[in-house]
Amino acid sequence: MSEIESVKELNADRFSSEEVDRFSDPGEARKTAMGYLARREYGQHELEQKLLAAGFAAVTAKETIDKLTGEGLQDDRRFIDNFAQSRISQGKGPVRIRQELGERGLDAGLIDEVLEDVAEDWFALARYVRHKKFGPGLPREFKERARQMRFLQYRGFESGQVQEAFSPHGDH
Repeated sequence: MSEIESVKELNADRFSSEEVDRFSDPGEARKTAMGYLARREYGQHELEQKLLAAGFAAVTAKETIDKLTGEGLQDDRRFIDNFAQSRISQGKGPVRIRQELGERGLDAGLIDEVLEDVAEDWFALARYVRHKKFGPGLPREFKERARQMRFLQYRGFESGQVQEAFSPHGDH
């Protein structure tokens, strides 16, 4: 029994035969995927999960995504770049961005490659984020310094970038 036949059998009691056929129809899967992509970019894995959740057969979802990728309508590299730019504008560091992208099922090598191409000065961003949250003055007390450091680590900055945010000269 093929996967499409098993999907039809599993859903036969819940849906009409026309609705069950819809779940294996590549045209319907493409239309649904294009609707998702019209709203925002998606990585391949995330888009596949959305199609599966919508009831499409895994084979249909995978073939649809492969076609969209081949046509340049879905691109993991473009998704990672847009996602990284969005998170950078929110003051997030590279560790946090990598983690969030990894949770979306994207390839770690591609994530690292794109983040290198972003060419963001992470040290300057860490200083800016600290300054924006806590003001221009450096903390005098150890407890306050530790609190600010934890904040930057939570935001996803590496230890060297966090240390640099507390440098009086701001040059790495």
